[in-house]
Amino acid sequence: MATLTSSGVPVRASGLWKRFGALDVVRDVSLEIAQGEVVGFVGPNGAGKSTTIRMMLDIFAPDQGTVEVFGAPIDDAARRRIGYLPEERGLYPGLRIPPILKYMAELKGVPSQEAPGLADAALERLGLTEHRAKKVGELSRGLRQLLQFAATIQHKPDFLVLDEPFSGLDPVNVRLMKNTVAELRNDGVAVLFSTHQMTDVEELCDRVVMINHGEIVLNGGVREIRRQHASDRLLVECASDLPYALSLPGVAKVESHGDGWRISLDDDGSAEGVLRALLDAGVELERFEREAPTLEEIFLRIVRSTGGNASGNGTPDEGTRTDG
Repeated sequence: MATLTSSGVPVRASGLWKRFGALDVVRDVSLEIAQGEVVGFVGPNGAGKSTTIRMMLDIFAPDQGTVEVFGAPIDDAARRRIGYLPEERGLYPGLRIPPILKYMAELKGVPSQEAPGLADAALERLGLTEHRAKKVGELSRGLRQLLQFAATIQHKPDFLVLDEPFSGLDPVNVRLMKNTVAELRNDGVAVLFSTHQMTDVEELCDRVVMINHGEIVLNGGVREIRRQHASDRLLVECASDLPYALSLPGVAKVESHGDGWRISLDDDGSAEGVLRALLDAGVELERFEREAPTLEEIFLRIVRSTGGNASGNGTPDEGTRTDG
């Protein structure tokens, strides 16, 4: 179980800066992950996500700022308590599964005699036991992905970093991995989850941190952020036909939507005013709520408002490569 700092936060990055050549790729980024919390780390290509992750894992040294894991700067003991699934996968295709898992466990400080048991438990957890005797190269792409995840969690890390973990998986194995991440969170693991899939963030994450042009532009709970960016559209379900609502004060547009209606407000409209008018008209409402935008809609809106785009033409990261 992760050792807590005085503030109850086992992972903290403070004021991180990183420059490659003339470019400030990461600018004053601060990020905390609590015990038993999954934080979604999102942003367009080139935003600085991978560079930030590598500084948090002590792969890159920051030009400024500090990283503390389990209450102190990262050292060898801390590294043994970290699990990292990078976007670029790499397992030796010519090796059989048991020795490669044993080797990777020993790199994390697991005693040689304990490694096989931990490997078997991880394989069983992810439904890979029947493939145990195979070579890595004999597995499908999706099974190799699961195997890499097994190697990442077999030593029972307290801090887990996942970079696009569901790439190449079919829906069944995506669900298996998501359930495993949820179980790890319940066990108190701090999880940093980097992805471009906003639906996965909405489902898995307690909090979302968005970075663009090397700076954090959004940080908060998923539900809180969706409420803060609530739209000027109302979703209404009732037994009545509602096109007449166009004549109500503050209503700009009425259109059918699913089993009900979407009412768009004009600049002078309010949800309270429309609700009062509908009730006064005797409409029996089955549903009335302000339409909350998806995280993807919020993502696109913020990227555009902060001078970027979602197609990958953001700030170059690490000089000649593009950050994911």
